[in-house]
Amino acid sequence: MSRKPKKGYFVRGKFVAEGSELDIELKAELKGTTESSKSDLKKEMDALQDLGKELLTLRSDLFNRLQLPEILVNALAEAKRITNFEGKRRQMQFVGKLMRRLDEGEVAAINAALTEQKEGSGIEKALLHASEQWRDRMIADDDAVAQWINEAPQTDIQQLRSLVRQARKDMPGAHEANVQESTGQAARKGRAYRELFQLVRDHVMAAHAARVQASAADDDASDED
Repeated sequence: MSRKPKKGYFVRGKFVAEGSELDIELKAELKGTTESSKSDLKKEMDALQDLGKELLTLRSDLFNRLQLPEILVNALAEAKRITNFEGKRRQMQFVGKLMRRLDEGEVAAINAALTEQKEGSGIEKALLHASEQWRDRMIADDDAVAQWINEAPQTDIQQLRSLVRQARKDMPGAHEANVQESTGQAARKGRAYRELFQLVRDHVMAAHAARVQASAADDDASDED
């Protein structure tokens, strides 16, 4: 896909992209170079280098969506491979220089992708926590089992009840639990305990995905209206 030409201007036959390091330096010269302008430039350079470090943690699907310049993509890939501290530091300085070549739209897209990853991670953790709570409640109380069946009628009820019964049998007795607590040992969990969590988690995740899809469909319908 062709990329939009960058906005900028020519100085002594050299193209200067708006927002680039050279652009900032030239504008500072026109205004009269001051310590504050140098400080602002240093802050911007450090911020973009830090943003480059965050790019190293971005999921591949979100990263590929950005369609960053090939030279920056290769520089980031090289930074991931380098394990030597000094070598990695120098490579990230190079990444920072390449980051300063990006226009405002590209930088905004990077920030949006990082935000999407962080928010998505938070939602996933919340859903997993909800699944754990449902599992523990059903093991502890038959009323919770009935509530789950009412809210998720498509569940294989026979399998659910079987897993709950087995998970209860596998729970340590009072004496064993006291021994584990006194010795600092982690409580052993049986196979049914894990499978019950997987069953609940799959439903919780699927229900969330269905809600997101329904919400997106409603938004599309609203846009058409």
